[in-house]
Amino acid sequence: MNERRASANGVNDVSDVWRSKVLTLFPEMFPGPLGVSLAGQGLKDGLWSLETVNIRDHGVGRHATVDDAPFGGGPGMVMRPDVVDAVLNAAIQDAPDLPLLATSPRGAALTQRRVRELARGPGAIILCGRFEGLDQRVVETRNLEEVSIGDFILSGGEPAAITLIDACVRLLPGIMGKSESQTEESFENGLLEYPQFTRPQDWNGRSVPEVLLSGHHENIRNWRQAEAETITKTRRPDLWDRHQQTNAGST
Repeated sequence: MNERRASANGVNDVSDVWRSKVLTLFPEMFPGPLGVSLAGQGLKDGLWSLETVNIRDHGVGRHATVDDAPFGGGPGMVMRPDVVDAVLNAAIQDAPDLPLLATSPRGAALTQRRVRELARGPGAIILCGRFEGLDQRVVETRNLEEVSIGDFILSGGEPAAITLIDACVRLLPGIMGKSESQTEESFENGLLEYPQFTRPQDWNGRSVPEVLLSGHHENIRNWRQAEAETITKTRRPDLWDRHQQTNAGST
């Protein structure tokens, strides 16, 4: 797997910048949230790049058609395989090393582990699904990795693509201030994150847990671990079961 190299001043070499290419029917939706905050500053500083490719530019006929009715009947429309194949060919011309992803509610759930893998690589080409999805033949022919950000339906894959890119970009060198903060976030260790508290110490009759004020680092660490385990067991039993299996396998 390719990894970017940082130059002496901490900025990635141009050839190693993490690249994102988004294939979409609505390029005006980008950069959107990716243009502000940490991701936006990183984009401005050249720590990563964003390019959009308009799928309709590769549509068929004078109306630039990109979809058609599904064989076998049924509601909605399906994105044509010839159109999707053409836009993929255009996208990979100068980016043959980027993995090909497609947003889809039937895709594999996007995990922090997969995000880390993508962030360590050269970038990603992300095809935003629309309508009832893609013709299965192009999915199989181009070996598209279908990814889902949750068990719900969006109007299109653009918000999912933004989510995926944001999750990757925040892990890139130079984007976030303290790398150690990433190691204690939800999902990084197979658990949801423990509760956080800040000033004022007393608020609306509620006080900060005494252990956090003790200055005893070992007790604080144990309390946070116990809280993370309790929250995970309660809110995400699927994650808790997976965490237990992982720990059992490593002992």
